[in-house]
Amino acid sequence: MAPRAESTFLSLPALSLALLILSVPLAQAQAQAQGQCCSQKTWCVAKPSSDEATLTANLNYACSQVDCSILQRGCGCFYPDNLISHASIAMNLYYQSRGRNYWNCYFKNSALVVTTDPSFGNCVYEYI
Repeated sequence: MAPRAESTFLSLPALSLALLILSVPLAQAQAQAQGQCCSQKTWCVAKPSSDEATLTANLNYACSQVDCSILQRGCGCFYPDNLISHASIAMNLYYQSRGRNYWNCYFKNSALVVTTDPSFGNCVYEYI
């Protein structure tokens, strides 16, 4: 027995709707894969679980690529004078300068992209 035309006709709208529903998350995933983020402001900070050697490497790498003078004694982000704070600021400077792509805040899985401004006191985390 041949399939009835109306059963095929009824399945086309359902199939179209399913494809439309699936296309929205796929478009969002594609934008994220290309490094584009939502319209929210984002910053890059070190994961609290990162070890000292990793933080030191991140700080050294980021500061070899961007101007980290804000971390010098007497500047706004010197205090608190600790490794995780300095690494976070340097990593964010790098992340911001490279266009805020997710991969610019990877640092061998030792960083996080956050949507809450981590600025404190006189230390303003740059947002470009």
